[in-house]
Amino acid sequence: MSVQGEPQPDLFRSEPAGGAGPAPDAPLAERMRPADFDEFVGQEAVASPDRPLRRAIEADRLSSVILWGPPGTGKTTLARIIARRTKADFVFFSAVTGGIPELRTIIKTAEQRRQVDGRRTILFVDEIHRFNKAQQDAFLPHVEQGTVILLGATTENPSFEVISPLLSRALVVVLTPLSDEAMGAILDRALSDERRGLGLRRVEVAAETRQRLIAFGNGDARALLTALEFVVTHTPPGPDGRVRLDDAAFTAALAKKALRYDQAGEEHYNLI
Repeated sequence: MSVQGEPQPDLFRSEPAGGAGPAPDAPLAERMRPADFDEFVGQEAVASPDRPLRRAIEADRLSSVILWGPPGTGKTTLARIIARRTKADFVFFSAVTGGIPELRTIIKTAEQRRQVDGRRTILFVDEIHRFNKAQQDAFLPHVEQGTVILLGATTENPSFEVISPLLSRALVVVLTPLSDEAMGAILDRALSDERRGLGLRRVEVAAETRQRLIAFGNGDARALLTALEFVVTHTPPGPDGRVRLDDAAFTAALAKKALRYDQAGEEHYNLI
């Protein structure tokens, strides 16, 4: 499996089991990102073994998919899992930093690969809603002809942000904010994992503080782990070397929670 397109060497690199993984100084949320389905919690409606998307990924028969959900719910994680499992070439393309010239290069390479050895290309388009109509039109025929399999990720409603012809050729998969139970499982794994998480820091979290951290995450695993790392980093260990997180430590590190808000989008109405 090769990864082409804009240089993103760390985003979809396939690591062997037990391999080096993320750098030790990478953010906790990155270190704890699930490597496969056995660590991917909170989206059972999408990723449980009996679901069509999971079966398609495991059989390496993925068709075009749009992943729609709030930040921190697993869109990029699912893309990484697909990148590790597929025998197709997996190409990362950012709608924020990429443009039509880069897209044409990707399409040309995908066409050559398909003609020479019949290998497929999965094109992951992050923030696909950032593409305007003309940009989306540019790769529509290549999706239609099967030159690339589109895997798009968006935080915005694709019914409004993705053109209808493209939308009709893709399955829309909705990822929901993570439940408190799933957030708790993610938190506990980060605290106990000695290789990627905080297990060696010997962190103890009071029950009420654990609930406050989960509430602070608000269904966003990235926000939860970022907050946890920040609080642990700014709480000095006790005489026995243990880091004890209580309400005082939480309040001192995280005085105010920022609510998600976008005046032009759906979060305006959700917040109301």
